[in-house]
Amino acid sequence: MLLDEPGAGGAPLLWGPGFALAGFLLELLAGGPVHGIEWVLVGLVLLGVTMLWVYARRRFLSVKVTTEALWQGRESLPVERIKELDDVGAPVGAKVLGGGPAVPRKFDGVPLRLDDGSVVLAWARDAEKLRAALRRVTGIVRESDGE
Repeated sequence: MLLDEPGAGGAPLLWGPGFALAGFLLELLAGGPVHGIEWVLVGLVLLGVTMLWVYARRRFLSVKVTTEALWQGRESLPVERIKELDDVGAPVGAKVLGGGPAVPRKFDGVPLRLDDGSVVLAWARDAEKLRAALRRVTGIVRESDGE
């Protein structure tokens, strides 16, 4: 695997139980009635919601580059189809890889010219790392590198 952006890490899974623990501790410090079972249920509900959020981000916002394919969310593109990745303009209406209508927020677009002459938009949090990984796997050399 030349590049792996998972879309979401596991740290957000601690948010819900952490908030529930903070609420429980505040109730304990306040000296009033303590609702331990309710706080456990709140923590579990928040954990469940966050698990769905992390799962969705990992499924639809992951970026992987292997020796065989570029994976953008749930869509793959065989790397042998990529013919150019530097100095490619993105025409209006270019297809966005991954199945979405646009490049996801907080991600940078990387236009790619394919073997049939069409241009598609790949995307990653770090566009330069994506370009470098695609250069390594496709053998495409940047013109400014002198080759």
